[in-house]
Amino acid sequence: MSSTTEAFWRMECRGSTGVARVDPIVDFNKVSGHAHAVHGSSGFGMSATYDDLVNADCTSCAVKQDKSAYWTPAMYFLDSETGEYSPVPQVGGMLAYYLLRGDNVTAFPTGFQMVAGSNYRRDYTVGDPYSPDPPQSNWAGLKQTGQSDLEQRAVGFNCLNYRQPAEASLYRHYMPNKTFTDASCPDGLRLELMFPSCWNGELDSDDHKSHVAYPDLVGNGNCPNTHTRRLVTLFFETIWDTNAAQFQGKSGSFVMSNGDRTGFGYHGDFMTGWDPDFLQEAVDTCTNDSGELKDCGVFTSNGPLLSEAEQRECKFKTPLVLTAENAVAQTMTELPGGVQIQDGPESATPPSNVIDQVTSAIGDIFGGDSTTTTTSSSVPSSTLSTSTPVATTSSIFQSGGAFIENPTSATPSAPDFGADSVPSTTTSVSSTPAPTTSIVPTTTSAPQATSEPGVSYEVYSTQTITSAGLVEEIVWMQPVVYVTEESFTTVTIPGPAQQKVKKARSHVVQHRHNHNRRGY
Repeated sequence: MSSTTEAFWRMECRGSTGVARVDPIVDFNKVSGHAHAVHGSSGFGMSATYDDLVNADCTSCAVKQDKSAYWTPAMYFLDSETGEYSPVPQVGGMLAYYLLRGDNVTAFPTGFQMVAGSNYRRDYTVGDPYSPDPPQSNWAGLKQTGQSDLEQRAVGFNCLNYRQPAEASLYRHYMPNKTFTDASCPDGLRLELMFPSCWNGELDSDDHKSHVAYPDLVGNGNCPNTHTRRLVTLFFETIWDTNAAQFQGKSGSFVMSNGDRTGFGYHGDFMTGWDPDFLQEAVDTCTNDSGELKDCGVFTSNGPLLSEAEQRECKFKTPLVLTAENAVAQTMTELPGGVQIQDGPESATPPSNVIDQVTSAIGDIFGGDSTTTTTSSSVPSSTLSTSTPVATTSSIFQSGGAFIENPTSATPSAPDFGADSVPSTTTSVSSTPAPTTSIVPTTTSAPQATSEPGVSYEVYSTQTITSAGLVEEIVWMQPVVYVTEESFTTVTIPGPAQQKVKKARSHVVQHRHNHNRRGY
């Protein structure tokens, strides 16, 4: 079909399935270098595949058939006086716009995945980032239609003040400092990301980006002759409450979990969890310009849309290797994973391979994500509980508010693509993460071990493994994990709350964890 630029729908994903250092595209079956805020299928995990997503029990998005996974870096506040980091509350989850642009728009095929943005970029090379973009009609003449140029213009930081006219989407390509947000953005920052929509027919590529490309106007325009097929155009919106009470009157800076305060390294990931035929039917028939899911019969013919409460209940299982790391702790002395802030203008330095080495060692012992074979009682979790704040402003606008490429109205309530006028709901803030609640056989008592002054050990799970006729019992303790096996190896897991893994046959060894490790 030939789609018009007005046709789209707004996929509401009001719940976050979790925040953790997990990225199954870039860091498949490894601990990711930085924390991500994740939405969508509960099948998300370190080694998640299309089958894992579509066979999951739930989704944090409104359409139950959408088992896709959507994720971006999480945001933190660095207090300049204390040197401590605090997570910034996310408001209303995520909106993923499905824009039907170009001719013969194709649904995402089974197994398709992609990344938008550049994690390590810390500079803006398409002119002055603090000046408005030149008119799109001038981009070709200025030689600003290369993929690197378009990728930088696909990132936006929208200052939210619902008492003033709305800024256009993708208007500002850098993250404003706290002085500016305190004075001008009482309703927070809306982070925006446009994904490439031109496609060469491959499901993925080595860099997870080369199989797709931007049209020459980022969201509209012509595709390069190397990528002639047109996919649905994805546009992510997430709102972060940079004006939350806990940040008021404090000096400091907002920083993304990848150590980026500039905003130039903002990025996002997408793994499809759609049935391609179902999504193609939606592409062909959901051409209402309201953007409302309820106006598309494909989404409502098999029952009502999921409520916000149902969306917020859906969580992914935290990988075992990350259960001791709480990426949403009320305060922390460093970013999750020990990520260091790198402001540029040079590109950020990739982390060392210590994460790969540690994850490989853990995988050798437990295999894969190791998320479903243990009993948990009070295990620290990096998932978000349903008591995570969803809104702290009095505005009627929740995540997204409006997608406005060219604002034509003096007020934010009448944008080109329609406002997301959902009454906001304020929930009490809880700094205690939700406990993991998988149900498996009962926990055994703790083994006898010589205690040290000031050290407390508590068993929170056990596991029995039978291999080659040998029955082994694994006893999990906090902060020490004990495994019964021949010989021993010691692995130190990076992060603000470290733990160690010990393998031994006939004895138990304790380790004290009292050092403060920064960096990788």
